Amino acid sequence: QVQLVESGGGLVQPGGSLRLSCAVSKSIFDINVMGWYRQAPGKERELVAGIMSGRTNYADSVKGRFTISRDNAKNTVYLQMNSLKPEDTAVYYCNVVVGRYNYWGQGTQVTVSS
Repeated sequence: QVQLVESGGGLVQPGGSLRLSCAVSKSIFDINVMGWYRQAPGKERELVAGIMSGRTNYADSVKGRFTISRDNAKNTVYLQMNSLKPEDTAVYYCNVVVGRYNYWGQGTQVTVSS
């Protein structure tokens, strides 16, 4: 069983920044697929940013503003979010794929509002 714990969410004004962290309970050195998803009220969960075999990909809505990264030494995945907009408001979830299994964190709320 792999556990993921997200942190770093909160309330931020439009144009502000936040960095989300996802602490993973096992070594992430050999995890090739990981990502950040979000779900806004009344909407489906969507992929925001992902890493697959060393390559990153982003939703069009966040390109140039969000950056996903990993620190293998700390078993942590990050999502740096800049130039935040009200439409970025959502619960953000970390995801890793280990073998045939998908693991999710509990989510962290991000609210962008003045």
